[in-house]
Amino acid sequence: MKELPQVADDPRAEPEPGGGPPGGPPQPPERPPTSSARLITTLATAGALAGLVIVLVFGWANPRIQAYRAMVLREAIQEVLHSPESVQTWYVVDGALSETPAAGADTITAEKVHLGMDGDGQPIGYAITGQEPGFQDFILVIFGYDPDAGRVLAMKVLESKETPGLGDKIYKDSAFVAGFEQAASPLEGVKIGAGTGSENEVDMITGATISSRTVIGIINHRIEALEPVLSSADPTASAASATGASGAPKPGESGS
Repeated sequence: MKELPQVADDPRAEPEPGGGPPGGPPQPPERPPTSSARLITTLATAGALAGLVIVLVFGWANPRIQAYRAMVLREAIQEVLHSPESVQTWYVVDGALSETPAAGADTITAEKVHLGMDGDGQPIGYAITGQEPGFQDFILVIFGYDPDAGRVLAMKVLESKETPGLGDKIYKDSAFVAGFEQAASPLEGVKIGAGTGSENEVDMITGATISSRTVIGIINHRIEALEPVLSSADPTASAASATGASGAPKPGESGS
């Protein structure tokens, strides 16, 4: 069988839309190449603007966040020390109490305790904070402690992300929270109904043993670490130093 002659494409035929050959599939239009310098400049500009926004938002929000945390702390100190007449903040420096933090230390993160005084200028006890990992995340606790009597005055959870309905009972269960009031140190966590009636026993929460045991451990560990400092301190002398000879509070003293 003879092959039929092929008809050549007409060179005068117009190309198909899109730049393809005549009679062929349409081709996408060619795009000019993007300059690397232009791309880098765009990315750098966008990153700089995003960074500026972050800095501005942080500068606006951080003072408000710190002010709110300070307010929450003041209220918590009043709660765990049973409404003292005045409160003085003391920094723990080289195994002793100091009116100022160690050189170069940040006043926010420096280790400190808060001494509560009654209306007669007598010490009530110290408000102490502590933090350790719980079941979900870190648990931040503040508690009142009387080193002379060796007793915990009260406890309050400041921050917690424990499991809702279980671990969050460390601050929602009023019976558990009340179990720390006037408890002798060191604390011992016991299952409900298994205690012997000892003054240092605290009933743990059923279903939230890890979270409740963490709270007890935080308090025991902080007392153990600070006991030498607090037992050797003279709160009366500290109060006189803080108020000065005239009895007027020095700058930095936090009142009620």
